Amino acid sequence: MHVSLSCLTKPILYGYFRSSCSWRVRTAFALKGIDYDQVPVNLVKDGGQQVKLTEQYKELNPMRQVPTVKIDGVTLSQSLAIIEYIEETRPSPPLLPASPQKRAQVRMICDLIVSGIQPLQNLYLLQKIGDEKVSWAQHFIIRGFEALEPILKQTAGKFCVGNEISMADVCLVPQVYNAERFKVDMSQFPTIKGLNETLLTLEAFKVSHPSCQPDTPEELRA
Repeated sequence: MHVSLSCLTKPILYGYFRSSCSWRVRTAFALKGIDYDQVPVNLVKDGGQQVKLTEQYKELNPMRQVPTVKIDGVTLSQSLAIIEYIEETRPSPPLLPASPQKRAQVRMICDLIVSGIQPLQNLYLLQKIGDEKVSWAQHFIIRGFEALEPILKQTAGKFCVGNEISMADVCLVPQVYNAERFKVDMSQFPTIKGLNETLLTLEAFKVSHPSCQPDTPEELRA
């Protein structure tokens, strides 16, 4: 049987310790038990390493964002596309339920977070907002969580959709971290808060946490 050498090479994740999108991919790798290498891309220092290394990094990621992953001989960007690829090529343990209905619920929750909340409070946008960035971020996180809370009340068991870990959980934890960074009162979202607390006890979420990455500043290490 022919095995491609690219499939025997460890994936490489280009990311940033506090990037929500990078965190999702780190968690997916951890849940799947996939060993990988990390190349830090600093979003803040010197105007952002992607900007400083414009042409070099642009070849990897035309949007000059994180994450970017080299895996199986291909280069992928966009966190959900990367996680979907990992799920399709390394299906065990699964991050999508067997039921089409539950799969749709997982994807609905992912899209609500990834498209409806996170882009409105990411670093690049907040730098453009300036002095009003905290109130801006709070507004859009609260607006999104007001939609997410009743959905999760209907779909959640132990985790976001039923009692099995899914991509929805992978997306939820980084977003709650951001909410807490921007001083959002999480007591008004008890379902989200409870799920997040449960997930943070799991090893995959501990090892992927921003407090323990290769590029985590010393003062932010746990």
